[in-house]
Amino acid sequence: MTAGDDAEPGELLALALRAARAAADLITSERPVRLAADTKSSPTDLVTEMDRRAEALIAEVILGARPDDVVRGEEGTGGGHTGADDAVTWWVDPIDGTTNYVYDHPGYAVSVAATLGGVTLAGVVADPTHGRTYRASLGGGAWCDDVRLRVVEPPPLGHALVATGFSYLASERRLQVERLGRIIERIRDVRRMGAAALDLCSVASGRVDAYFEAGLSQWDYAAGALVAAEAGAVVCGLDGGPVRPGSVLCAHPVLAEQLVEVLSEAGY
Repeated sequence: MTAGDDAEPGELLALALRAARAAADLITSERPVRLAADTKSSPTDLVTEMDRRAEALIAEVILGARPDDVVRGEEGTGGGHTGADDAVTWWVDPIDGTTNYVYDHPGYAVSVAATLGGVTLAGVVADPTHGRTYRASLGGGAWCDDVRLRVVEPPPLGHALVATGFSYLASERRLQVERLGRIIERIRDVRRMGAAALDLCSVASGRVDAYFEAGLSQWDYAAGALVAAEAGAVVCGLDGGPVRPGSVLCAHPVLAEQLVEVLSEAGY
């Protein structure tokens, strides 16, 4: 039996829930009054000791139950089986929206997803600020706590509320803002909340009509993308191709097709 032979989506989801809830409890119950933050890719890309502790806790929970799996965490946590091709890989963002967390601003979450062979089987996004937990398993639907999530018919593009995010690099942000200026008159408005996993869940739950962003890593979007897809949204690249690191678009199928065209015209 290979490492991924026991990868049943429901069981993986239960483990993802346990790991994400443990981390959410940690970052809220032990959050210091004043957070010390380091930086990563740029002076504005923050990481705290709580990010590292939460990621280590998630890895401990997962590998304690499935020692042959692989954990890939944003803060560098790894472990488990060395042959990733036949093993379940877990994509972990211990605090998605660390800047929000540092400022105690609503809009951060714990994101945990399990994949096998490039397919996401289970995902959890725990939002402790609002007391919500989003979850999905492949073929099992998407849920926010006890509420089944299904995307509704979208408004016309001109009335669509669209979420996005920006790079931590100043030069990239400037280009992204310039491109955004080319589409702002073609939609209702833009929301920039600072947590990709929650943005994807917001599409699934109807809090925004669409979301797009360049520059994301797989741990940023893996769990939220499954929640959105199981709710009936299209999750693809900015060009309409497969979703991939650096290129994520999420919306109702009708709206997604229109946004791909608009983004292309704007230079994305």
